Amino acid sequence: MKLNKIISTATALGVAAVLFSSCKPQGPQAVTTSGAAEKVYVAPGKYDEFYNIVSGGFNGQMSIYGLPSGRLFRIIPVFSVFPENGYGFSEESKAMLNTSHGFIPWDDLHHIALSQTNGEHDGRWAFCNANNTPRVGRIDMKTFRTVEILELPNSAGNHSSPFITENSEYVVAGTRFSVPLGENKDVPISSYKKNFTGTISLISVDPKDGNMKIAFQLLTPGIDFDLARAGKGPSHGWFFFSCYNTEQAHTLLEVNASQRDKDFILAVNWKKAEEYIKQGKGKKVSNLKYAHNSLDEKTGVATSEMLNEVLQLDIAELKDLAYFIPCPKSPHGCDTDPSGEYIVASGKLAATLPVFSFAKIQKAIADKTFDGDYSGIPIIKYEAALHGEVQKPGLGPLHTEFDGNGNAYTSFFVSSEIVKWEVKSLKVLDRVPTYYSIGHLSVPGGPTKKPYGKYVIAYNKITKDRYLPTGPELAQSAQLYSIDGDKMQLLLDFPTVGEPHYGEAIPASMIMPNTQKIYKIEENQHAYAAKGEKYTKVERKGNQVHVYMTAIRSHLTPDNIEGVKLGDEVYFHVTNLEQDWDVPHGFAIKAANTAELLIMPGETQTLKWKPQEVGVFPFYCTDFCSALHQEMQGYIRVSGASSNVPLTFSTGKVEAEPSGK
Repeated sequence: MKLNKIISTATALGVAAVLFSSCKPQGPQAVTTSGAAEKVYVAPGKYDEFYNIVSGGFNGQMSIYGLPSGRLFRIIPVFSVFPENGYGFSEESKAMLNTSHGFIPWDDLHHIALSQTNGEHDGRWAFCNANNTPRVGRIDMKTFRTVEILELPNSAGNHSSPFITENSEYVVAGTRFSVPLGENKDVPISSYKKNFTGTISLISVDPKDGNMKIAFQLLTPGIDFDLARAGKGPSHGWFFFSCYNTEQAHTLLEVNASQRDKDFILAVNWKKAEEYIKQGKGKKVSNLKYAHNSLDEKTGVATSEMLNEVLQLDIAELKDLAYFIPCPKSPHGCDTDPSGEYIVASGKLAATLPVFSFAKIQKAIADKTFDGDYSGIPIIKYEAALHGEVQKPGLGPLHTEFDGNGNAYTSFFVSSEIVKWEVKSLKVLDRVPTYYSIGHLSVPGGPTKKPYGKYVIAYNKITKDRYLPTGPELAQSAQLYSIDGDKMQLLLDFPTVGEPHYGEAIPASMIMPNTQKIYKIEENQHAYAAKGEKYTKVERKGNQVHVYMTAIRSHLTPDNIEGVKLGDEVYFHVTNLEQDWDVPHGFAIKAANTAELLIMPGETQTLKWKPQEVGVFPFYCTDFCSALHQEMQGYIRVSGASSNVPLTFSTGKVEAEPSGK
């Protein structure tokens, strides 16, 4: 009977979606407004106003787009190997993908968070999550490179991260899947309610260099966490998570985790957690293993260390640390407005949008206005925490951001639209269709105290007919809307790389002046750097051959190498001697089973190559650098394992052709 009721409810929602969508503007003429092209046009040689930093979803990468043009500028590999520049293949970068499970060359990057100071973007770092093998990455916004990856122990899925506090004190990560923890992990799946536990990791961020470490973890009931936001202003010191599967189901969750009319928002007082730690109430757990990988930007070399300890607090055992607030139904989004007073909760299966008041939450806690508890954690009465509900906003609310003028913008997956509404009055002000099935959205500065407004970007799940078809796999989609006026206006469709799960946009003026364009050759501290052609050489160390090579327009030094034998491992340490902006050099060799290298001006990168047969193998520059780019090449001779050919190297040496064969 319950299953039939759920199916009937789902059918009703589908019918309602059709009826609801029939009331919306139909056809291209409703969205193709004159002047849209002019608003997104960025003339040749001109710069975009915003960087849009977007997650790549299942490609494990991050992408950089310009707004309003929608132009793709850069793909940043984080959790996935990237043959285009050798990330994960070069000897310098392999350690970045190390985990307690070994080398993991892929992950699922869903969310990003930009560093903040006083609740505003500061343009220093971008953080991102690995959903599959739980990790958090940090990207340096000067170089747009991944410089740190921290694995999360006691986490079985890292969708619920990274969410950042208003001064970047912490990046916070909640587990997606609760699992058995501790010594006995071999338990029946059916014992979920008894043996499965969730965790929330609070990762501290060094204010000077951004280095991350797990400050402490919170043990939670065995439920699933989705999106979260930190408090700000009056609510600074708190965190708010959406929670689902409060039924604690372990099979067919689409039915069994949708039984309750309300799940929860979890309100966590992280300042109180800090107090408990100072009082010595944290428990050190040391039977762990997790990797911390970091890139030394002076040497250009990544290293990996294995850690084994975290500090834990149990939120059910410690008073005033955490509270549940009922929220309809299967919530996804949980967003705090710029004032920090209002928390918007989005239930995926709900037709209302509840907005909670932080002041009312505090009063309810003080007055103990509770409705029992869940696994020992007090449940604040829904009405006691509620500012109000946005009535009939749409179907399938997912995520909300803000424009700084008292307005909120919420994505609705089922009814495929963005709805604009006023936070205090809860009145719907405008709605526009998206194409189609929008997931997240982003307003420049939308999760901060100081939104820049101007645009809202829709990151859509199902594109269908918006682009030229490319077989069964269709382009992923983003759409740009103007929010300058009272009414939203669709300005641009643009395809994206991977799945554009979530993104944040930041003014170009905050990042562009600080970007690093070259590496100063005199500051290159790589152990195998050749800072000039006179320092090039080839050395044998047992069965290892190290080639100290330079690249400059338009030759490689050395470009003739002999004396390598089968069984040798050859390390090409290539230093780019250029000191001009935008003159990278590439390096590739025939039959390499890794990738190429892409070496920035002043940098050194290393490619390991193990020849498999005797012969002469060409190598060359892969990145166009000059009119004589094609001539930028060389040869390496590989002889038999017992050969007595001496190890020699040269550049520009011309000898008479040997007579005979």
